[in-house]
Amino acid sequence: MKKTKIIATISGLKCDTGFIRDLYEHGMNAVRLNTAHQSPEESLKIIENVRKVSEKIAIILDTKGPEIRTTICKSDILLNKGDIISMIGDPKKTSTCDCIYVTYDHFVDEIKIGTPVLIDDGYVELRVIEKKDDHLICEAQNPGKIGSRKSVNVPKARFNLPSLNKKDKEFIRFAAEQEIDFIAHSFVRDKEDAQSLQNLLDKYNSDIKIIAKIENQEGVENIDEILEHVYGIMVARGDLAIEIPYEKIPGIQNDLVEKCIIARKPVIIATQMLQSMIDQPRPTRAEVTDIAHAIFSKADAIMLSGETAFGKYPRETVSTMATVAEETEKSISDMQDTPFAVLSTEISAYLSMSAVEASVTLNAAAILADTRTGQTIRNMAAFRGEKPIYAQCYDKRTMRKLALTYGVHPTYRKPEEYKKFMQQGLKDLVRNGILNIEERIVVLGGSLDGNFHDNQGATFIKISEIKNLIKDI
Repeated sequence: MKKTKIIATISGLKCDTGFIRDLYEHGMNAVRLNTAHQSPEESLKIIENVRKVSEKIAIILDTKGPEIRTTICKSDILLNKGDIISMIGDPKKTSTCDCIYVTYDHFVDEIKIGTPVLIDDGYVELRVIEKKDDHLICEAQNPGKIGSRKSVNVPKARFNLPSLNKKDKEFIRFAAEQEIDFIAHSFVRDKEDAQSLQNLLDKYNSDIKIIAKIENQEGVENIDEILEHVYGIMVARGDLAIEIPYEKIPGIQNDLVEKCIIARKPVIIATQMLQSMIDQPRPTRAEVTDIAHAIFSKADAIMLSGETAFGKYPRETVSTMATVAEETEKSISDMQDTPFAVLSTEISAYLSMSAVEASVTLNAAAILADTRTGQTIRNMAAFRGEKPIYAQCYDKRTMRKLALTYGVHPTYRKPEEYKKFMQQGLKDLVRNGILNIEERIVVLGGSLDGNFHDNQGATFIKISEIKNLIKDI
């Protein structure tokens, strides 16, 4: 019954229904597909298996975005501190021990002398000591090795790369055809990057929601305008900690979480949360503290990457994350003093805040609410109340979108049953042993006393013991 959601990256190495069901039963709420390492055929197999397990599991597809990588090399390039090596932008060439080629043609043109170039998540640092017309001459700042297709980061440099490459566009069309729930767009720098993806989704008449991955200084600086054009964000700390001094990351992470809560946008914390569990069955104390820090900051979701994509202990990793989340959440009580915001109507916004406040003040067991778009539910979740929210969703895509929202347990309810949502919802919760008939409940509704198609948000609250609200059980 944790409130913080868990996203697990699934690869073609392990994607059978038994494996996915195992992760789901141990706390996974959403599946991430990393297109940098998958073909559409591999992704389709995972999508089909996820949907066989549960229609409640959200599916997130990553784009590559405007990234730069080294080209293929026949063997690892070994460097010692002080070694000199050339760099050239040419995606068609093979990297060698004499010259590293990268996937951006104009790389040399946009780099200045003295610039640090970080390769493979910063494990190897090169510094530009001389610039020729067609290549850079660099000095290794530390010993290390460089392999094929490794990341290349140049802090504070802005490359004139398109937001979406050819492979991204192919995957976006694929995502629209498969009715994926979210696209996590990599290296979002500004609102234009988000709009370029939205324009493509509009072309396909797709309702896929955009999660902006914040991975560089520009994304941090432009977060306010980015939030206006996306459904939520992911704090992708891997590249972010390379582009920005690592000691600043915790503060930036907290600031981004706070901005998202105020804006009623889901926020995901990602990268190396349980990295040691790729090879070991138990986490380090530092990793447990990292998870707890994300939960104390009240992020909506936390994400696993290699731990579940190719790690040795995927089930144990998800279970560890869920256990730490549930235990840490016990230290979070009452409700957060989040600023008032109107998503649908002013009345709905006020009732959403009042429902959370009433659940805490009157010690209700939970909140039951119905929704078509999820706006009212996200408004309630922004107050981070200690009581769970059971959302009755009249649309299956809305149900999966809420799989990323803090403290929400979404369930599908047929639209024609909207006048019965309270009766049926409460009966299901009691019959499944989640709530007791003697417990108090807060019910927030928008359809029971109104027109289902009004889109007016919440219009009423009922507060009572469950036994007084259901006719029979």
